[in-house]
Amino acid sequence: MLQGILPDREIAALFEAGALIAPRERDGDQIQPASLDLRLGPVAYRVRASFLPGGGHSVEAKLERFALHEFSLSGGAVLETGCVYVVPLLERLALPDHVRATANPKSSTGRLDIFTRVLADNAQEFDKVPAGYHGPLYLEISPRTFPILVREGSRLSQIRFRCGEPTLSLSELTALHERVRLTSGENANISGAGIALSIDLSGVPGSLVGYRGKRHTGLVDVDRRAAYPLAEYWEPITRRGAGELVLDPDEFYILVSKEAVHVPPDHAAEMTPFDPLVGEFRVHYAGFFDPGFGHSAAGGAGSRAVLEVRSHDVPFILEDGQIVGRLVYERMAAVPDRLYGAALSSNYQAQGLKLSKHFA
Repeated sequence: MLQGILPDREIAALFEAGALIAPRERDGDQIQPASLDLRLGPVAYRVRASFLPGGGHSVEAKLERFALHEFSLSGGAVLETGCVYVVPLLERLALPDHVRATANPKSSTGRLDIFTRVLADNAQEFDKVPAGYHGPLYLEISPRTFPILVREGSRLSQIRFRCGEPTLSLSELTALHERVRLTSGENANISGAGIALSIDLSGVPGSLVGYRGKRHTGLVDVDRRAAYPLAEYWEPITRRGAGELVLDPDEFYILVSKEAVHVPPDHAAEMTPFDPLVGEFRVHYAGFFDPGFGHSAAGGAGSRAVLEVRSHDVPFILEDGQIVGRLVYERMAAVPDRLYGAALSSNYQAQGLKLSKHFA
């Protein structure tokens, strides 16, 4: 029996075995090296507030209680900031008893500050699907900074399938780093919670260190590339003083890690979205790093982790080199047929500080 994160060909096999079901053919680029992009269905529901169905309850039953109105996505629809929506996804699951799944926003979704979480019937946690689950999937969507235009088939979230316990222990993670160098940091901070990443606020005075999202902008069509002028949506942040940045409460920032990140072909990684030990802020909505990210043979040498950062409640001062999150590494069940990188026309291989693909 396979043990680890399922690679692309095993995800395709789930479709063939009837464990993944959709009413229309899957998109040609829907399967990633270690995950599957999930597609929005034809209808959406505006709901009063976020919710979990809880044990013994379906999402559909909860929607009957909490939905304010239903609308079609077939011709496209605008989702407004500050509102919560639930959309049934095209993909349904009929998982084998030994396969479970976790979901995360896609990279471009996180960089647009779109808060998304996958729901399953009877779920008591977001973004987690238990082994053997048979039933529909739903996506909770809440745009935070920009209003967005979506349609049936838009892909905002992705799902990973795993068997066994693939997460590396502290000793295994340390040994892997010594063998293949997972980050470029000279003295890597490794713990049972993963390998640390720090913030890069260095450079000469006036150099670009990040972006802050503007308020009251035009909408963003999530399916269009290089369609929107950067200056109309983002405020550049330049280095000042000793390399410090004050995060204003409920503002959204795009920053970058000081370390380059490497995910070897036989592993996958995920960034912890929030670590209360380092400050009252959230880092990285989109936590999946595919096999081959930052891998030199896949054209990714020097790839940094782009960090989507949002402070909560109180202003918070970030300093250059401060730890802001950790990467957890997991074993792949097998090396994918195609790695993240040039062969897949991956948007963020060999990246530095980079906004989502929608901006030019």
